[in-house]
Amino acid sequence: MLKIDVVTIFPQMVAAPLSDGIVRRAADAGLVGLAVHDLRAFTDDRHRTVDDVPFGGGPGMVMKAEPFFRAVESLLPEGRGPGDAVVLLSPRGAPFRHETALRYSRLARLVLLCGRYEGIDERVREGLASEEVSLGDFVLTGGEVAALAVAEAVVRLVPGALGDPGSAGADSFADGVLDHPHYTRPSDVRGLKVPEALLSGNHAAVRRYRRKEALRATRARRPDLLESARLAPEDQALLREIRDEEASAAPDAGGGAAPSQNGRESLVSR
Repeated sequence: MLKIDVVTIFPQMVAAPLSDGIVRRAADAGLVGLAVHDLRAFTDDRHRTVDDVPFGGGPGMVMKAEPFFRAVESLLPEGRGPGDAVVLLSPRGAPFRHETALRYSRLARLVLLCGRYEGIDERVREGLASEEVSLGDFVLTGGEVAALAVAEAVVRLVPGALGDPGSAGADSFADGVLDHPHYTRPSDVRGLKVPEALLSGNHAAVRRYRRKEALRATRARRPDLLESARLAPEDQALLREIRDEEASAAPDAGGGAAPSQNGRESLVSR
């Protein structure tokens, strides 16, 4: 069973969101273990100090290294094993991706360290963390929101967490491309209609439509993913169709936008 520990100075900020939804159900089913730890409990002064001024001067405060070392040593008293990861959440880290979440879901223990203020003493990264990850090219006030995102992304990949064993495999990024569009009843919402392929009852047509639209979305929004995606010959053929459709639907010399399948103006720039 995967055990996830979050170390933070704001434990309630993390504990409350983890007490609902898929994460809570997975914990109740015994699929994962979840624990949130107050970093201040690992300080040694009466003020429970977790930060200090930076060496060399400069703005802000820096989180002290020693409380983090004590916290992790209490969680992993025998040291970090091959099935453990101690992850520092930081804007300086490597991008957190689906593949990262999948790897974490196969661990025995995942310890997430949340920073605050100007940053964490570099010796936490050097001597304690096994890796450093970031949600993206932006800065949050602290690592708590990032820890919640990582925890949910990981837990939903634990076998049995979603109930439907095939659900996670159909997500965006699971096979290197974005997910296809989804529709539900009614079939017409304010003139916006469900594509005919999904109403046909033809399973092969539905599968082809969904794959083609997943590739179309990836090509339009995240073309970088196609460079490393696992594309079958059928995928390559669908991409050629998409390119041909885009070329034929391009605005003429007089301008104007190409209509979409639903008769609306296309929102995808070409």
